[in-house]
Amino acid sequence: MEENMPSLNGKTVLITGALGTIGRSLVERYGQEGARVIASDLPGAENADETVRGLAQEARYFGADLNQLSDLESAVTKLADDVGGIDILVNNAAFVVNKPHEEFSIEEYEEEVRVNSTAAFVLARACSKHMKQKMYGKIINLTSLTLNGNWEGFVPYVASKGAMFGLVKSMARELGKYNITVNGISPGAVVSDAEWRHFGEKREAYHQWILERQSIKRRIEPDDIANLAVFLSSPQADLISGQDVHCDGGW
Repeated sequence: MEENMPSLNGKTVLITGALGTIGRSLVERYGQEGARVIASDLPGAENADETVRGLAQEARYFGADLNQLSDLESAVTKLADDVGGIDILVNNAAFVVNKPHEEFSIEEYEEEVRVNSTAAFVLARACSKHMKQKMYGKIINLTSLTLNGNWEGFVPYVASKGAMFGLVKSMARELGKYNITVNGISPGAVVSDAEWRHFGEKREAYHQWILERQSIKRRIEPDDIANLAVFLSSPQADLISGQDVHCDGGW
């Protein structure tokens, strides 16, 4: 552990989308800072327990379907009661579908918004009960570079991320009196396995397209996002709230 990095010893963090590219880095970094990590992703994910234990010493897997909101709230409320409260909530989970907006059914639109942002509201509501009692808490929502309006074919996704930003601003105001901070992280184009699978032979052209638009000429890695999340969870960030912090290489 680097000496200048903040310590989260004794804190319990719940991370959604924990088996994804950014999620795995989040689990690892919070573990390195001494936090007890509850890593959440879909129920029944293959080798989930082994994966999270390999990333952080004090980590456990928590299967949860973000598409089933009533079950989600009751399960997370029970989880928080069982562990003595969630100190830090990182709403990282999301999925994205790329096609013209007129090709989305209402059901498809609603599902993407439900999983990507409504679930974040449900999780924050379930976790904030103990945070209020402790007069301490950190909530971090992953928003998106796509909110800059320069991307086509992602209407439900961008709408869901806009809702995440709205949650940051409004919940920061409501929860501030309890010493709870609420912030967003807006990642740029993070290097991921999925990006290479999606673009195939065009991946190098995509890579160059991203670098042309960034001020800093290197790709954003998952650890760049995880490092920022850890900072926003630390005592050094106790007076930062209601902000959407961009980690996009200067797009």
